[in-house]
Amino acid sequence: MSGSQPEGPSTEQRRAAAMQALTEQRDAYRRPEGVTRGRRGLLIVNTGRGKGKTTAALGLMLRAHGRGLNTTMFQFLKHDTAKFGEHRTLEALGIPCRGLGDGWTWRSRDLENSAALAEHGWSLARAAILSGEHDLIVLDEFTYPLTYGWVPWADVAATLQARDPRLHVVITGRDALPELIALADTVSEIHPVKHAYDQGIGGQIGIEY
Repeated sequence: MSGSQPEGPSTEQRRAAAMQALTEQRDAYRRPEGVTRGRRGLLIVNTGRGKGKTTAALGLMLRAHGRGLNTTMFQFLKHDTAKFGEHRTLEALGIPCRGLGDGWTWRSRDLENSAALAEHGWSLARAAILSGEHDLIVLDEFTYPLTYGWVPWADVAATLQARDPRLHVVITGRDALPELIALADTVSEIHPVKHAYDQGIGGQIGIEY
C-alpha cells in the first residue's frame, strides 16, 4: 500500500533482544576508575544544526535551580524585550535572563550594530563569569559572535580559563569553533533527522518560542 510504514520487529522480538542486551551490559559493567567526586565547573557546548540546543541548556538551568544553584542566561541574538515561553518561565522562577542582540542576524538591517551589541554583550557576560557570583551561566547562541569574529576567541578562552573552578558555563549555537570544542569538557552535536519546517509546518507556540 502506498505510504504504508515498513514492517519492523514485533514488540515481542524487540523485548527479547533488549532483555538479552541489557543483561549482558549489566553483567559486564565495572565501575570506572579515577572519576573525581565533588563539584568541578564544566564547560558544556551544545552545537549542531538540529533543534534543541537552547532547550537543552534551559533544562540544565532548571535542574541547577532545583538544586539551589545560582544561574543566569545571556542570549546573544534575542533582544531584551523578547517574551518567548522561556522568558516567561524564567521570570516566574526568578532566574535572570538577558537579551543582548537585535534579533536574527539574517533580518538585521545594520550588521555593524549587531556586532557592536555582541561585543557589549560579551563584556557583560565576561564580568559575570569572573564575578564569582554564579554557579551556572548560559551563553545562548554565543557560537555566532565567535564564528563571525565579533568577539575575539583569545579573550573568551582566557576568561573561561580564569573563571572560578566551580563555575559551569554552557555555550549554545551552530558551528562551534574547533578551539571551543577542544577546550570544552562536554560537547553535544545535535543532528537534524526530520523537522516540521520541512513539511511546511510553521513554528509552534510553546515549542519553537
